[in-house]
Amino acid sequence: QVQLVESGGGLVQAGGSLRLSCVSSGRTFNTDDMGWFRQAPGKEREFVAAITFTDGTWYGDTAKGRFTIARDNAKNTVYLQMNSLKLEDTAVYYCAAKKAVGRLERSSDYSDWGRGTQVTVSS
Repeated sequence: QVQLVESGGGLVQAGGSLRLSCVSSGRTFNTDDMGWFRQAPGKEREFVAAITFTDGTWYGDTAKGRFTIARDNAKNTVYLQMNSLKLEDTAVYYCAAKKAVGRLERSSDYSDWGRGTQVTVSS
């Protein structure tokens, strides 16, 4: 079983930046694909970004050009650097892990999830 713990959320002004971190434990991190999803109040969970165990990256439309996903296998950690934040980026951000099967952008293909970290963007 994988345990995922997110950190780095908080309150930031529009146009600012945050870096989220997710530490994984309990399974071989370097063979997992890792993803970030988010969920705003009253909305469905949305794909943000993912990185494969071979360092391939994939981004949702709202993240392209503003967010960067990266991983550090030595630290069992995946990061999400978020720049040029907008009000509509306000959400709970979740880290997720899966084996290298299925689709990166499909939340149901992920087997393990963190509890989330709140990101609030203010005007």
